[in-house]
Amino acid sequence: MAKTIGIDLGTTNSCVAVMEGGTPVVIANSEGARTTPSVVAINDAGERLVGQVARRQAVTNPKNTIFAVKRLVGRKFDSKEAQSAKKVLPYELTKAPNGDAWVKMGGEQKGPQEISAMILTKMRQTAEDYLGEKVNDAVITVPAYFDDAQRQATKDAGKIAGLNVLRIINEPTAAALAYGMDKKGEKTLAVFDLGGGTFDVSILELGDGVFEVKSTNGDTYLGGEDFDLKLVDYLADEFRKDQGIDLRNDTLALQRLKEAAEKAKHELSTALETDVNLPFITADASGPKHLQIKITRSKLEQLCSDLIDRLVGPCTTALRMPA
Repeated sequence: MAKTIGIDLGTTNSCVAVMEGGTPVVIANSEGARTTPSVVAINDAGERLVGQVARRQAVTNPKNTIFAVKRLVGRKFDSKEAQSAKKVLPYELTKAPNGDAWVKMGGEQKGPQEISAMILTKMRQTAEDYLGEKVNDAVITVPAYFDDAQRQATKDAGKIAGLNVLRIINEPTAAALAYGMDKKGEKTLAVFDLGGGTFDVSILELGDGVFEVKSTNGDTYLGGEDFDLKLVDYLADEFRKDQGIDLRNDTLALQRLKEAAEKAKHELSTALETDVNLPFITADASGPKHLQIKITRSKLEQLCSDLIDRLVGPCTTALRMPA
C-alpha cells in the first residue's frame, strides 16, 4: 500500500514525515537535516535551487532568491500586507492579471503557489528517496487562521507539485498530535504557534481521541520575519547615522543585514548581548565601509515590544470566544 506523507509547509522551513509502525518519522533531506529552508532561487546558469543550496547563495543573488512566500499566498498585490512586504523584500513583487501578489524570479513572473509547489516537490523527493517508492498522497498543514483563498492556494500548490492533497490540517491541531495530546485523556488546551511568518492561537478540546477546535484567532502576517525586520531597520538606521548611507537601498547589503539580524536574534535567545560585524558592507568615494554594532537582549525586546503587544489580543480573543 502506497504511503501518505505529511508536510509542514512553513514560512521559514519545511519538513516531511511518514508513519512507520504507528510512529511519525520526520525524514532527513539529502543534506542530513530534518528541516529544509523554504527558499527557492534561479542562479545565473538558469538552474532552479531549492532549500539550503538556495539559501546559501541568497547574499550574492538576492533578486532571484525567493523566501517567506507563504506570507503572500492568497493575497492581493494591493493588500496592506503585500505592499508592506514590497518595501522590504530584496526580490520584486508584481501584480498578476487577477490582482494577486506574484513574484519575479529569473525574469519570469510566478505565483506564490508555483514557488510553494517547488518546495513541496523537494519535500516529496525527500520522502521518495527515503521510502524508495513513488509518493502521491499528502496531508499539508496550514495556519489555523488561513482563510479559504489561502487554503485553496495551498491545495493548488500541492496539485502543481503532483500531489493528491488528502487533507489540509490546521497547524495547532498537528502540533497537539505531535505532542501525543490525543493519548492523554480528556482535556482542554491552548496551542500558541508563533512561526516564521504567521501566528495562531487555538483552544482545543480533547475527548475520546478526537480534537474539537473550540476557538481560534491569530494574525497571518506576524512572525519571526517581523522580528528580523525590526533588527534590520535598527542596524540600517544606526549605520545611516554613522555613515550617511541607507543600506536598505542596496539589495546585496539588505540581504546580508537580514541574515545577520536573524543570527543575532537566535544568539540573543541565550546570550544577553551579541555583536553584529559585517565588513565591507558597502563603499563610497572614501572607500569601503564596515558595520559593527553591539546589540543587547533588552534592546531587542524594546525594538519588538509592539510585536509582542500584537500577540496578546488574539490570545485574549481566543480565550473569551464562546464554546
